[in-house]
Amino acid sequence: MMMVTTAATVTLILSAAIMILATLVSKKINEDREKSSPFECGFDPKNSARLPFSSRFFLIAVIFMIFDVEIALLLPMPITMMTSNMKSWLIVSSAFLLILIIGLYHEWNQGSLEWSN
Repeated sequence: MMMVTTAATVTLILSAAIMILATLVSKKINEDREKSSPFECGFDPKNSARLPFSSRFFLIAVIFMIFDVEIALLLPMPITMMTSNMKSWLIVSSAFLLILIIGLYHEWNQGSLEWSN
């Protein structure tokens, strides 16, 4: 037990020393004004925040995020198929895919997926 405690203490001290050394070494002397300013999606943060923004771009970005999350929910479906009841898995998966297809059809029908008119 004493050996484990000693090893943990040495590891903690060694990692803290490496982090402190890396922090001291990585400090840059020259700080550029452009590099130290925050990057706000391509907009200059020093100008007015009331610039016109393309709502079409925002809509495409939101649709992308929604479908990206849905893809992340689809990925574990084949893995859960092996550990669950086949009938209930098929019903849940079909309902989920049907909702996705209906949403995609609605966005396509509304013209939200077209970038230019």
